[in-house]
Amino acid sequence: MDSSQLTGCTISLSQCSCFNKLNADEIKLLNDNSVIVRYKKGEVICKQGSLVSQILYMVKGLAKVYIESDERSLILKMIPDENLFGLDSISETNNKVPYSVSAYIDSDVKQIDLATFRTVLSQNAEFAMEIINILNSNNLQISGRFFCLTHKQSYGRLADTLLCFANRIFYSDNFDIPISRQDLADISGLSAETVVRMLKKFTQEGLLSINGKNFKILDLKKLEQISDKG
Repeated sequence: MDSSQLTGCTISLSQCSCFNKLNADEIKLLNDNSVIVRYKKGEVICKQGSLVSQILYMVKGLAKVYIESDERSLILKMIPDENLFGLDSISETNNKVPYSVSAYIDSDVKQIDLATFRTVLSQNAEFAMEIINILNSNNLQISGRFFCLTHKQSYGRLADTLLCFANRIFYSDNFDIPISRQDLADISGLSAETVVRMLKKFTQEGLLSINGKNFKILDLKKLEQISDKG
């Protein structure tokens, strides 16, 4: 794997353009077999181990994808606007959800009937190729995520997370993080105390300016160097 792909970014890489490959009849078929559900902050969108019945599309909001265990959970990635998720369920041999998803903020999620989605997938080769590309991007991202968690030091992990927010959600070096410090710690694979201490150090060194939930990156190059070196 190219070193540039070994990013710890948790933000989904694949903002969806696959629906542009559908004709009017296919779009109507999917819409007729879909419903948009509003999930409140903290509400579970789908539960690990439950039976699969739908493909999900984040219309607007932010959610986390995570694997649960008895002691703690491991966050795999975050899902922002205009992203498909639950694509692991396309295979007819996989009838259970392999992870949980919950809303970080109030989120609108389109639930698409799985059987209908599979029908369109089998009929439209260009659409199917777009979905394959999304799955490939997801695999690369998860590989990079585990590389980050197992090889990078704490400062590199936190730098990765901050760059993710700047580059893949807000597209700005000045943004309001809609999650708690504990959530930020969970995403980075760190403790909340460690994240608070590191954020203080980043501000003291002139990398960041923080005012409550507002973050402003002051030295992007330095933060990227910390991310690269881990």
